[in-house]
Amino acid sequence: MTDIRYTKEHEYIRVDGDTGTVGISNHAQEQLGEVVFVELPEIGKQVAQNDELAVVESVKAASEVYAPVSGEVTEVNTALPDSPEKVNADPEGEAWFVKLKIADKGELDTLMSADEYKSYLETLD
Repeated sequence: MTDIRYTKEHEYIRVDGDTGTVGISNHAQEQLGEVVFVELPEIGKQVAQNDELAVVESVKAASEVYAPVSGEVTEVNTALPDSPEKVNADPEGEAWFVKLKIADKGELDTLMSADEYKSYLETLD
């Protein structure tokens, strides 16, 4: 079963077993505007929850993407550095950033469900 969780910094993690697929939310890409550059980590990198995982740059600003949970990077989306505009087109689908082998599934409990994230976004307006 797949479960999606969100951080207050607008990353998402789609959980499938022990693997989490990480990217930025649709709200984040809307706030960034046109994405022009994506820097991804090396495969095998170990990250702790909230460590910097990637960098995304838009015409407006550069932003760090943080690890929603601790784990090891097992795969990166190699299409993104050549086609960063995919982040604007399909941020929570085709334009995922990395796949992590989740080290501590208990950390997922600190993240928001899709409904909780939607409510959180309403508080930002």
